[in-house]
Amino acid sequence: MTSHESPRSTAATAGAADTPEAGALGERAVRTREAIIEASRKLFLERGYAGTRINNITDACGISRAGFYTYFRDKREIFNTIGEETSKEILAVVSLWSDMPDPATLPDITSWVREYFTFMDRHGAFIFSSTQSAPTDEEFRRSSQRIQMRVAWQLGTALVSRQQQRSEAPEALGLAMMGMLDQSYFYSRVWRLPVDDEDMINTLAAQIHGSLANGG
Repeated sequence: MTSHESPRSTAATAGAADTPEAGALGERAVRTREAIIEASRKLFLERGYAGTRINNITDACGISRAGFYTYFRDKREIFNTIGEETSKEILAVVSLWSDMPDPATLPDITSWVREYFTFMDRHGAFIFSSTQSAPTDEEFRRSSQRIQMRVAWQLGTALVSRQQQRSEAPEALGLAMMGMLDQSYFYSRVWRLPVDDEDMINTLAAQIHGSLANGG
């Protein structure tokens, strides 16, 4: 973060020692905060984390720098906020496996894959940008790895518990499935390769269903 982006300057922090939590904001303030987050999400994808400056975000939102610092200390806090929201929602999607019958039917799994794609509609851009351009410090790297492994373990454990021949490494299975789902999403809905979206979802569901029948 460059010095002119620091929220510690007198002008930026006058009258606001801490940024407010979303739950403490009024309706208009919540809309402004969400606008900052959504603009940042797009800018991080287009410019990368390092290439996105505070003035890019304020210009996209039509607010002043002082207005920005009312809600966030810096762009790192926005990045962390988006990351926390993304991790909570992906864990919620993975937890849907606990509500499925055992054995899960192909239609059950197809519905789950569709839920995963819906999650990616909202957060896929951030996931992609965070792999290409993100904070490079060790703290961020460790935090990102912990989140990824937590999701992989939860998904892998849910799948292994339903396999006829159980895989010995749930985390590896979870990571493999996440990779397959994410890449397929980008092929279908981001890069728009000439494949029908429903065909992609149905094929993914069939692959997951097959892995449960034979353990991979």
